[in-house]
Amino acid sequence: MRNNWWKINSEIRVDTPFLAVYEDRIQSNIEHLIESVNGDTQKLRPHIKTHKIGEILDLFKTYNINKIKCATIAEAELAAIHEIPDVLLAYQPVGVKKERWISLIQKYPAIAFSTIVDNFESAKALDTIAHKNNLTLTVYLDLNTGMNRTGISISKNWGALIDEIIKLKNIHFAGIHIYDGHLKGDIEHRTSIASNIFFSINEEIKTIQEKFDYELKIVAGGSNTFPFYSAQKNVECSPGTFVFWDSNYQIHLPEQNFKPALVIVGTIVSKPTSSTFCIDIGYKAIASENPIDKRLVILNDENLIPTGHSEEHLIIENKGKNEYAIGDTIYAQPYHVCPTCALYDSVQVVNNEHQICDQWQVVARSRKINI
Repeated sequence: MRNNWWKINSEIRVDTPFLAVYEDRIQSNIEHLIESVNGDTQKLRPHIKTHKIGEILDLFKTYNINKIKCATIAEAELAAIHEIPDVLLAYQPVGVKKERWISLIQKYPAIAFSTIVDNFESAKALDTIAHKNNLTLTVYLDLNTGMNRTGISISKNWGALIDEIIKLKNIHFAGIHIYDGHLKGDIEHRTSIASNIFFSINEEIKTIQEKFDYELKIVAGGSNTFPFYSAQKNVECSPGTFVFWDSNYQIHLPEQNFKPALVIVGTIVSKPTSSTFCIDIGYKAIASENPIDKRLVILNDENLIPTGHSEEHLIIENKGKNEYAIGDTIYAQPYHVCPTCALYDSVQVVNNEHQICDQWQVVARSRKINI
């Protein structure tokens, strides 16, 4: 394998900082994802919050991945524009989002849209607006299995809530949604906790299904628990980061073997001392919610260590012997790729010859596309 896979051979004519994505690696990651479910693409409902890019949705379809999960109305609209047949908004529509959700469904009647709820009041509000618009809305019940972000706690009587939702005339109840991104640690630890919770939930689901004449769907997990859910029957898996991967998951999810497929390209703009230099990858160019040692990894040289960060500048200490000059190109892998991608209007596409060959717009980084 080429060690400097990230290096762009052509003269870089794009102003830095910019995001470069590597087409062959993206395809390799999609193929590896499909291999992980033994070729059964019906088990896959990838989250598109990582990339927000239409060309990647088109690529999904070439691999027979026809379902996605998303977090915003804009992401849902992007999926509809690219004719993804089945779109789950994993974010409870409240307030104005309800009206936007209805508008989206009305504009794209051929798309099977669904969303989540975690309480009866929200379900009732969706039922009311659906009735006014002569629609039936598909919903999943969002369960809180320990993330403590959204969802009805599994310690509560969530089966009774389903009974109430089922009675709503303009609501079609589809199944259960689980996101357990709080699970950390090695693969054995993550699998142990996820399996204990899932199997207890599944028993309740089987009991509930006895009341219906159709099988409930289960949409579960993200990247952390993908290896577990990919092996379970009747579960749609929703990893998202696999498309680009990042240094966080490369370190903490080594068992998944996806390839980094996105880098930030920057330029040395100043050398304040003999052992430090400044590059143009500031807060506005990379996700900076973590401490400075967990924001990016410089790929050019393991001896280049970030020491200071501000809006437009990143200070690097050179602890090695290699020399660098003002104007040199620096390549970095983000620690957290999802919010990093959302900082950019576009990405530069690098082909097998390591040439920039195309540009893709990060369309759904916008809060609104049309609706």
